[in-house]
Amino acid sequence: MKKILILAGGGGHTGYAKILAEELQGRAELSFLAPEDDPLSEELLREYGPVDQLIKPRHPTTPTWRWSLRFPKAFYDSIGKIKRDLDYVVSTGSNFCISPSIIAWLKGISVINLESADRFTRASSTAKILQPFSKITALHWEEQKKILKGRVFGPFLPRRRVEPWNGGYVLIAGGTYGYPELLDAASDSQLENVILQTGKVKPHIYAESHPDWRVFSTVDNYFEVIAGADVVVAPPGATPLEAAAYGKSLVIVKYPEWSRAGTLLDAELFARKLNAPFLSEISAVNLLTAIQQCENKPKPELINGAKILADHVISQNI
Repeated sequence: MKKILILAGGGGHTGYAKILAEELQGRAELSFLAPEDDPLSEELLREYGPVDQLIKPRHPTTPTWRWSLRFPKAFYDSIGKIKRDLDYVVSTGSNFCISPSIIAWLKGISVINLESADRFTRASSTAKILQPFSKITALHWEEQKKILKGRVFGPFLPRRRVEPWNGGYVLIAGGTYGYPELLDAASDSQLENVILQTGKVKPHIYAESHPDWRVFSTVDNYFEVIAGADVVVAPPGATPLEAAAYGKSLVIVKYPEWSRAGTLLDAELFARKLNAPFLSEISAVNLLTAIQQCENKPKPELINGAKILADHVISQNI
């Protein structure tokens, strides 16, 4: 059985790691490397294999001087984390994956480099840096072949754990770090039946203003929350793809101002792929309008690129 280490960079990158692990479970011996200050990643992945930890050099708000100190430590610590008996190391993106991927390459281990699904106009820094060290760069869309040399497998979609149902609520997702601008717009709206996921933004701020809402920072059964939503509102990332897997209507909002993710056009093109209204100017009025527009949007038909990549890895020596 092949030994595969998946690097989970946190947030949506951990989402990719989990989706790929679902397809590889029972077919490969899996292990994971996750940021040391990210307990949520460990919670999501430990059912698939052991999770070790490594420092993440840069978070969205990390200043350059701190990154310059943390990156050498990550590189040095990666030497002991990457075992020579591994067959593959999979980078799911984020700067977290750079050091262990290069160490794997130096040790003669095949590296699989995954680009993010919301990159269209320019490659992510991590995918671009790791491309020369990778046996394969896995892409989600044909358009991404313009920015990277790789193979298109399709978007990563999680397996359904429950059947979709109609809970009558709108799920507004702030992501791992939280998205105050989006959360504030939701709070100012006239929406009544809302589930609000706040990430690292303190949930009590919104729970006190809306005692009839369900408000939380994170939750173990997040897939069930998505499965019951009428509409899911979120920035580009893993949550919209999971919502698409459950056949849910979507509103895609622009990236947070602090994000080092893609451009405004990248987010808009991602929304088009999911046939979702795109919210570039966040306000309570615009949020309500976008949610109403979902009624006339057919659901996209997508293939599961994670399954295709997993089959490829198991059946071939890449």
